[in-house]
Amino acid sequence: MAREPRDRRDREERDNEFTDKLVHINRVAKVVKGGRRFGFAALVVVGDEKGRVGFGHGKAREVPEAIRKATDAAKRGLIRVPLREGRTLHHDVAGRHGAGRVFLRAAPPGTGIIAGGPMRAVFETLGMQDVVAKSLGSSNPYNMVRATFDALKRQDSPRTVAARRNIKVSTLQARRRDVGEGEQAAD
Repeated sequence: MAREPRDRRDREERDNEFTDKLVHINRVAKVVKGGRRFGFAALVVVGDEKGRVGFGHGKAREVPEAIRKATDAAKRGLIRVPLREGRTLHHDVAGRHGAGRVFLRAAPPGTGIIAGGPMRAVFETLGMQDVVAKSLGSSNPYNMVRATFDALKRQDSPRTVAARRNIKVSTLQARRRDVGEGEQAAD
């Protein structure tokens, strides 16, 4: 039995750790002398369900080839998103791309993913379990996905904020608890 080359095995293992979701397929027609030539454009979201996610766009004459190209593009453009307790956002955040605007809110445990179409695919492949999202403006899947990624890139963890402000994470968390108690006392 012949052994596979090591680099091919490594690539297959790396591919197996990602889940991909097809968000949108667009069929376009080019009119030529003999009739119409059809092409397909695919939008795919890829993630490892542990905080890394990416999206890609691929075009080809056949659907499977367009999906493959989009998946490869998504794997090249992965971003890491800090998650609180591995399930939700650290803070509320807004994102935009073109006319597409989205607003993402952190949610308590058990809420689930409350989001529409393209945004839901991003959160599922990211591994987020609790989030409330609202899409404002454009409902174009490309703009919604890009706006969601814009919002996720703006997400900061307490560790990065503490490093930027040159204070300890525990000091930052203590201030957060003090603010929460002040709001409860006002109620």
